[in-house]
Amino acid sequence: MTKDKIEAEPKKGKFKKLMMIVIGAAVLIGAGAGAGMYFGVGMAAHAAKPEDSYPKLVVRSSKDEPPPAEDKKEEAPPKVGTVAVPNDRFKVDPRKYEITYYPITDAFTTNLADGSGFLQVGISLSTFYDGKVINNIKRQAVPIRSVVLMVLAEQDPVLLSTSQGKQRLQRQLTGAVNGVLREKEGFGGIDNVYFTSLVVQ
Repeated sequence: MTKDKIEAEPKKGKFKKLMMIVIGAAVLIGAGAGAGMYFGVGMAAHAAKPEDSYPKLVVRSSKDEPPPAEDKKEEAPPKVGTVAVPNDRFKVDPRKYEITYYPITDAFTTNLADGSGFLQVGISLSTFYDGKVINNIKRQAVPIRSVVLMVLAEQDPVLLSTSQGKQRLQRQLTGAVNGVLREKEGFGGIDNVYFTSLVVQ
């Protein structure tokens, strides 16, 4: 083997290695660009929408679960919903979704509109949505309490003595609480307001 051949072989080897590195780098860059375009298109197709952050409906479980024990002081973990909705005025089928009741611990007491007495009411809120709604209620407890007291103060004691008057008050309170949640959190989610006590004197 001549001296020229011996020197040419290492040069060929170095050239091959260099070519492999260049080709490998080009393949990686191309793959990265392709992946970026793929995911970029995918992300653009699923741009963040307001409803992505909304509370979700909780699908009713097929198995019968016992109610939580009354003597336990710890709260049950918040429910996790799986069904997204376009807005908080979505019509919910109560047969398909679980309902959660959230009692407001302190009763509401206010003078009546005509000044003839006072009204004391205990309420519980219901929702078909997940724990986000309960967290929103807790976070907005002060404005919710304020708006409930304002609605109660406008009531006519004569109307409250009838079942129609109580149902009307339920609708007014539901609308008022949802109004606060929509304004402060962007989503209502309260299905109804139930009376746990109601005293007119």
